[in-house]
Amino acid sequence: MRDSRLTEQRNPRSQRIDQLDALGIVDLINAEDRMVAEAVGEERQAIARAVELAVQAFRGGGRLVYVGAGTSGRLGVLDAAEMPPTYGTDPAMVRGIIAGGYDALVRAREGAEDSPQAGAAAMDEVGVRAQDFVLGIATSGTTPYVHGALDRARELGAHTGFLLCTHPAPELVAKHDVVIAPLVGPEVITGSTRMKAGTATKLVLNTITTAAMVRLGKVYGNLMVDLQVTCEKLRDRGERILESMLGLERPASADLLERAGGHVKTALVMGKLGVDRAEAARRLAEVGGVVARVVGTLEP
Repeated sequence: MRDSRLTEQRNPRSQRIDQLDALGIVDLINAEDRMVAEAVGEERQAIARAVELAVQAFRGGGRLVYVGAGTSGRLGVLDAAEMPPTYGTDPAMVRGIIAGGYDALVRAREGAEDSPQAGAAAMDEVGVRAQDFVLGIATSGTTPYVHGALDRARELGAHTGFLLCTHPAPELVAKHDVVIAPLVGPEVITGSTRMKAGTATKLVLNTITTAAMVRLGKVYGNLMVDLQVTCEKLRDRGERILESMLGLERPASADLLERAGGHVKTALVMGKLGVDRAEAARRLAEVGGVVARVVGTLEP
């Protein structure tokens, strides 16, 4: 099985995995998984560059658009889907595009990844423009759909990045604004990139969007103050944040959150400064939504 891609190499440590008992298999997989975080850490500067590109896109009215196939595409769609409830973003702000469309989220459509033309068409369909940052995800580095999408995104003037888990070719590095390549090594099961490569991908995407949201002021201290109160769990979290940061009892925090329209950030400003919802919103808008610039640091 000769192949230059790390994702297609055989792992010498797992060549006899079929002879192990259940505990032995679990221990082997766990040992391999421990390598993932370190490999991601080696790419810290590239990941930080991707964060900067995402923030630049957001502040310029653009979007972060993930594009991938198979597991890579699913992880991009997952990360994008988690932004609105966690940080109160518009669903269009972070988009996930998967080869084969949303049906491919629940049923594999592996052949969809082979068409660069389909990838290019997907960029036109979502209206990619110069303000956007498009991050292609292809752990093998070779997925035609992703390359076609990124080529078209660059034609449209967007910044582009590439996330892969094998050694990037020099021409790939030269072509894109950032290339992130955590080298997690061969998979326990040869070519099964939903494993270590998939874990690395999720770590990278989580880091990019979390860091970008922090930079945009959607986090106060380490609290997600832009969350949407869309269920009882999030309502409880919002009320607990207000209790802790403003020293309120639960009924008072619940009332304040209600008067703030379920928006924790607005409620914090209202409670700290004694202003109404409209005035709190105005003051936040003046400083780009950064709570600390309005009320400073609140001690619990």
